[in-house]
Amino acid sequence: MKKLVLVLACASTLTAPLAFAQAKWDLPTGYATNTFQTENVQQFADDVGKATAGKLKITVHAGASLYKMPEIKRAVQTGQAQIGEFILSSASNENALFGVDSIPFLATSYGAAKKLYIASKPATEKLLAEQGLKLLFSVPWPGQSLYSTKPMKTMDDFKGTKMRAYNPATTRIAQLVKAQPVTIQLAELGQALATGAVDNFLTSSASGIDSKLYEQTKHFYIVSAWLPRNATVVNKKAFDALDKATQDAIVGAANAAEERGWAASRTKDAAYIKDLGKNGMVTGLPTDEIRDGLNKIGATMTEEWLKTAGPEGKAIIDAYHKL
Repeated sequence: MKKLVLVLACASTLTAPLAFAQAKWDLPTGYATNTFQTENVQQFADDVGKATAGKLKITVHAGASLYKMPEIKRAVQTGQAQIGEFILSSASNENALFGVDSIPFLATSYGAAKKLYIASKPATEKLLAEQGLKLLFSVPWPGQSLYSTKPMKTMDDFKGTKMRAYNPATTRIAQLVKAQPVTIQLAELGQALATGAVDNFLTSSASGIDSKLYEQTKHFYIVSAWLPRNATVVNKKAFDALDKATQDAIVGAANAAEERGWAASRTKDAAYIKDLGKNGMVTGLPTDEIRDGLNKIGATMTEEWLKTAGPEGKAIIDAYHKL
């Protein structure tokens, strides 16, 4: 009997440390360390570590250092990474609903973008859940505006140029303006500009500063075509394997990250545009011809998206217009 008690005591001693062992998660993102999106994700990771007293440690791998942007979602789905951040519209080739936030000129302000997020969130969460993923939080970039190495005054100025694309929507825009779409991820854009592989592109004011795009592009036109959102997702099996307290800590940190991220995006946009000007870029509104031309493209792409997205897409747009 004494031997049995001793054995059980030893077993308890051996297994106790394992029950409280530190879990380590990898969180890849395609964006540089100094972007407000990555800073927000890092704060989320730090908050989780504090809330769990170090029980769960999340290491952020910025700048596509662990996986390239197009690979991140798949890496989390397959469990190669437990958690990750990617731009949601990059998955719109899987399902059109992932690209609702990138329909040009549908939601062109933070208020409108938030309404679109609310209208589309249930469908997005359902899609991700079917792929074994759980949405933790989603944060928009500032409105996508037009950068160019040369002045752009008419729609004809787009013809034959090399236009950077990073998702199906931007590829379609390039086609409609009769430019050549070139798939380039943000981390590689500076080099592409330096070698003449890209002439113009749509991206946020934040990207212009964070990636120093003003070094190769001298013209910035405020068109605010759409506010694309990054999504931070977790592998559902990895999340479900955690105890309730740790799950609650993650959800709490995620809610804070979403609120903080939206506020940061809004407040920094104007400052970024001013900084682009300070760094030698000519900033301002587009010509009426380009504005009207892009609006027509937006109307065309909205109709195209609705045809692809089907009844679920129409339900999202209807719900958005009612908010």
